[in-house]
Amino acid sequence: MSRTGSPAPPHIASSLSAARRSRELAATVGGPTVDVLVVGLGATGAGAALDAAARGLTVAAVDAHDLAFGTSRWSSKLIHGGLRYLASGQFDVAHESAVERGLLMEHTAPHLVRAEPFVLPLTPLVSRGQATLAWAGFRAGDALRLAARTARATLPAPRRLSATEARHLAPAVRPEGLRGGLLSWDGKVTDDARLVTALARTAAAHGARVLTRVRALRLTGGGATVRDELTGEEGEIRARTVVNASGVWAGGLVDGIRIRPSRGTHLVLRSEQLGALPAGLHVPVPGESNRFVLVLPQGDGRVYVGLTDEPVDGDLPDVPAAPESDIGFLLDVLGCVLDVPVHRCDVIGAFAGLRPLLDSADTGRTSDISRRHAVIAQDDGVVTVVGGKLTTYRRMAQDAVDAAVDAGRLTAAPCRTARLPLVGAAPARTLRTIAAPRRLVQRYGTEAPVVQALAATDPHLAAPVVDGHPVTGAELMWAVQHEGALDEADLLDRRTRIGLVPADRDQAMTAVRRLLGEMSDRARPGLP
Repeated sequence: MSRTGSPAPPHIASSLSAARRSRELAATVGGPTVDVLVVGLGATGAGAALDAAARGLTVAAVDAHDLAFGTSRWSSKLIHGGLRYLASGQFDVAHESAVERGLLMEHTAPHLVRAEPFVLPLTPLVSRGQATLAWAGFRAGDALRLAARTARATLPAPRRLSATEARHLAPAVRPEGLRGGLLSWDGKVTDDARLVTALARTAAAHGARVLTRVRALRLTGGGATVRDELTGEEGEIRARTVVNASGVWAGGLVDGIRIRPSRGTHLVLRSEQLGALPAGLHVPVPGESNRFVLVLPQGDGRVYVGLTDEPVDGDLPDVPAAPESDIGFLLDVLGCVLDVPVHRCDVIGAFAGLRPLLDSADTGRTSDISRRHAVIAQDDGVVTVVGGKLTTYRRMAQDAVDAAVDAGRLTAAPCRTARLPLVGAAPARTLRTIAAPRRLVQRYGTEAPVVQALAATDPHLAAPVVDGHPVTGAELMWAVQHEGALDEADLLDRRTRIGLVPADRDQAMTAVRRLLGEMSDRARPGLP
């Protein structure tokens, strides 16, 4: 409640800040036992924290780094309907993906997830048999939409395109021999890291303690030994049950978990390199029957191209590098269809993520490993969740919390997250009426007017931080005040994606440091 007795604005209850982190860390380490400790604050971990808190359980959630520091920020930014899993006979995974996509688009995060059109250009490299198979797949994908009860207004039907229509929607494609195209639709998230931030803030609004820069050193069913990465101090968080949602690093915290990581690489290009892109592209990989490279316009002056699927052995880095072999492969596939060549010097950035696939001795390529998730409850009470994908994070979290409730013999309400709106969410018709720029609405939803009002307080806050990129100083300030950003990397690499382009990151650093310095000065006692 505010001092006047009226309810506080919704963003206040969910706000994550350095001050809140300090208070809640002090109350949690060495404090009373919580019902659930979640380790890892990617999509699944943040989703588990929200799920458990929404059931009425006391929750602490920790991450050694930041929100969405690991795999969750390196996706293709797509919320897949599960089409690719039909081809391999994984009908349950396909249906689950379609259901979860519909929930995100229509109930939990319609401000962050929307329909995106894709064109598969029918070039001479796509045989008529391949085109027929692809069309059958798109029709099957539409049947998945229907089975998942996702409205036609949410996801339009696939259709065939004439050569003229294909050129209009995919003007970058080489016109010689183009005989048409296939148009399909899927879900696209404005930004995967923003989805995780919304999950974490919604969990905080339900009482979860969201603690970044807190590393779990040792796990047991009774809690964890943790270290504050900002101070080096160690202590204990006691818990009745523990959910290990640390992704590719899950096996390092508990015994008996074998992860087989797979690397997915994306390129970052300037939009002007490919010209206008009213739709994304499905580009068939030569020699592969059911594999595509995606061209993904972001609406912020950038285009992503990806992705690869390569096994990773040995030690796992905190931030994977995109190897030149992956970059060359993606450029070669692009060269098969584009009218204008894209050279290595045109690649302004690249990023790679590691998929936390559960190792199976009977699989060959990592691309053949099932994307089913697994929940493993160990005898000591630690519940580990691995596998899956961004689209199905909510179901993964639900299954993990169900297992944790059983392991800890906890009394909890049923799962509520299938209809629980995330921070900023509202029905699509409401979002269309918000008096704020469309770009802000797609990032902040109902909070967009508050962010816009923040920009109106100072001309420097209203201006873009980097030439050619739309993020403003107000968005950076909002991230510090309400989204738990603690330093330059949090701001540039996760709350915004400026840092995906090294040159943009360098240009933005001075403005970011100035902003953080000014905010720090204002927070000192005795200053106005």
